[in-house]
Amino acid sequence: MQYTYCGRSGIQLPRLSLGLWHNFGSVDDFGVATQMLLRAFDAGICHFDLANNYGPEPGTAEENFGRIVRENLKGHRDEMFVASKAGHDMWPGVYGTGSSRKNIIASCDQSLRRTGLDYFDVFYSHRYDGVTPVEETMEALVQLVRQGKALYVGISKYPPEQQALAYKILQDAHVPCLLSQYRCSLFDRKAQRQNFQQAYEAGSGIICFSPLAQGLLTGKYNNGIPEGSRAARQSGFLQTSQVTPERIAAARKLQVIAEERGQSLAQMALAWVLSDPRVTSVIIGTSSVAQLDNNLQTLDRLGFSDDERRRIYQIVADPALSF
Repeated sequence: MQYTYCGRSGIQLPRLSLGLWHNFGSVDDFGVATQMLLRAFDAGICHFDLANNYGPEPGTAEENFGRIVRENLKGHRDEMFVASKAGHDMWPGVYGTGSSRKNIIASCDQSLRRTGLDYFDVFYSHRYDGVTPVEETMEALVQLVRQGKALYVGISKYPPEQQALAYKILQDAHVPCLLSQYRCSLFDRKAQRQNFQQAYEAGSGIICFSPLAQGLLTGKYNNGIPEGSRAARQSGFLQTSQVTPERIAAARKLQVIAEERGQSLAQMALAWVLSDPRVTSVIIGTSSVAQLDNNLQTLDRLGFSDDERRRIYQIVADPALSF
């Protein structure tokens, strides 16, 4: 595994981190989830990305993660960097969603109970909710650090203006933003244009989710929607309407370049996100150990020639591809 320092901090993260957004919930095979997490840890992936609402059902990814750690990795907590988040819908009533101090603090407490951990290495505000003052949300994150419930804090999906304010408040409180998490892929480059440089200049690490565009950049959908895929699952986040002819045509063209590089399309798509020098790590979400192993091979070839970059940008320049 390759590691790199996270922004202006002493924390190193693996270039590939394991996300538990999918395939670790109560509807999934616990045995497969265990195999994937242990294989990731053995391969040097020490960063695990959770959120309170991951499942389905919400909360069950944290519960399963905690069970896997207790049963298999109990003596290895200090070798792991565990993240969780709060901000999306989680429990009934007006306090079970959003970015208020009440929701952030209660969510962290609940997440610690579900995972069985004493603290999180980093706890994020999962989103700017458009209502709660950024000052209130950041003060809640600072409170978690002061209470020892989190070692570091982060923000996820914050728009540029709120992103800048969050950095200033946290810096003034001497609890700088360790990580800024944004969606980024060859089909979704908005954050790369709008958020990355600000994070980099603030000294925040950048970690990217959905680097494979929910599977569209794996080649899986090049010949239709397979049974059991995310687009075919009722609980999946990829909608059938998003599997458009334009995206499939682009994925097929990109796959030609990947094959010329001796990579799978997924490996090339991951390598492209990691090729941005501002990016600390990319979160991968896998459904099998074989898929995980395929993703790990990405690190064998991260560089791109000028000609490869030119050809790739010609393919992904179509605005119809963007999410």
